[in-house]
Amino acid sequence: MNIIKAINISKSFNNPVPTPVIANISLEIESGTLSAIIGKSGCGKSTLLYILSTLDTRYFGDLYIGGTLMNGKTDEYLSAFRNENIGFVFQSQFLLNDLNVLRNISLPLYKKGGIEWQDADYKAIEMLKRVKLEGHYKKKVTELSGGQQQRVAIARSIVCSPQIVFADEPTGNLDTQNTKIIFDLFREIASELNKTVVVVTHDSDFAGVCDRIIAMEDGKIIHKS
Repeated sequence: MNIIKAINISKSFNNPVPTPVIANISLEIESGTLSAIIGKSGCGKSTLLYILSTLDTRYFGDLYIGGTLMNGKTDEYLSAFRNENIGFVFQSQFLLNDLNVLRNISLPLYKKGGIEWQDADYKAIEMLKRVKLEGHYKKKVTELSGGQQQRVAIARSIVCSPQIVFADEPTGNLDTQNTKIIFDLFREIASELNKTVVVVTHDSDFAGVCDRIIAMEDGKIIHKS
């Protein structure tokens, strides 16, 4: 079953004249799969990811997620939709330095509503076990390494049980060992939790073990497998 369907997606930036960034992209992504979007810097892969995740709504074309057309939806609708269905992992983790590891993960779940802090913290501990950081739950995020911080960000991205996890260059600042750890986690999230994971990456080794590879060049898809 296709959970994401994009039809003729195009986007241009005005600087000051319109400059195409992505052009007439159509693709389908099946539920429960791990997909990599690859290509050189500036090819439009991150722009495509932000559109697919509904974080960028200024585009032409049609985007369906779970069979629902995302075009024309209000910001309030899209925000609520993301809270329920989408997790996002950025290259820079955007963790809250004033909070400990546990509360960085449980906060989105608590703010979503319908749950007490104690239960949100319990769910956060379960997510920390999955990323093998349960022993660090009391630490401030500033006490963790870059690789550990990214694992916290991944735990945060799945704590609300989204259908889809998007990741934009999640290992861009990490060494080889931590890169492998992160990509192994994404593989587990897709295969064991049956989540759809879509990752923008320069790492060809990771792309090679994904269910799908979407290769881009000059704003267009040049290969899909």
